[in-house]
This record gives sequence, structure tokens and C-alpha cells, in this order.
Amino acid sequence: MHNVSIAIILNTIIEQYTSEKQFYETHLGITEEQWEAWKNGTMSLSPAENQKVKLLFSDYEWMLIQKIIRQTVIYPEKRNQAVVEFKKMKTQIARTWLASDLAKVELLTESEETAQYLDLRVSITYDEWGYDDILNFRLPAVVQQQIRNEKIELLEWVKENLEETYN
Repeated sequence: MHNVSIAIILNTIIEQYTSEKQFYETHLGITEEQWEAWKNGTMSLSPAENQKVKLLFSDYEWMLIQKIIRQTVIYPEKRNQAVVEFKKMKTQIARTWLASDLAKVELLTESEETAQYLDLRVSITYDEWGYDDILNFRLPAVVQQQIRNEKIELLEWVKENLEETYN
């Protein structure tokens, strides 16, 4: 697997799980040695384990990763900025979708006051199962409190604040 995709995968694991260790032990069921060997490119994961890694992302996000990898091949100086570029492009795409009024925004989790994160989804539906384009964002839970306390519509908040909050 390309180093750029590994960097993006690791960043996403840290966003979604407490630690890499929690992910590879509980989600993949592999050892630290196997995980480190995979990260270093000296070992492959099984097809089932690879699928679990891929499921960290929507199909659209996975396609975006492939485009970023291609960009880093063409422009090697972008390699060190791949994670930032991934987040930037996700927010830019979401804002474009929302500006066109094609997308919908939904909170996936109603987190409790003590929770640290809020999951947000921006998606375009094509009325055919399995073809929706989806972007997922993990944001600080304070966003949910802002929306409630300031009585801001979720869509309005996303249009105005997604980029600053997610990056």
C-alpha cells in the first residue's frame, strides 16, 4: 500500500478510535508486530482485514484517496501534505455539494454531553442503492452544543464552519 494512503488511514484511525492499538487489536484482531509490518510494507493484510481498513472510508472518500495518491506521484512535494490535502478536499467537495443544493447533511450520532466527538455525514443520493456519494466528518462535540445553544440550522452551520472545524 502506498505511503500516502497509509498516512491518511492512520490519521482516520486516530480520529475514529482511541488509538492505533485499539483498532488493530479489537477491529482487525492482529498483533502489534503484524500491524507495524503492514505499515512498513513488509507484510500484507488478509483480504478481510484490508476490507475492514477500507471500511474506515466511504467509497467516495476511498476514490479521493486514490486521486491524492496520483497527485503525490505527479507532484512529489505534495507527499508530506497528503493528510491535510485529503481533509481540505473533503471539506471543499462538501461545500460545493451543499452550495448546489444537491446534498443533505445529517448528524449520525447524538453524542452525550461528555462525548468528545460528533459524526456528521454529507451525501448526495441518486435513488439507486449503493451509488450514493458520501463524505463523513468527525467533529468536536462542542459543535452539537453550538447548534443547540445558538439555534443554528445544521446545514447553515456546515456551510459556514465545516472547513475551520474539520481541518
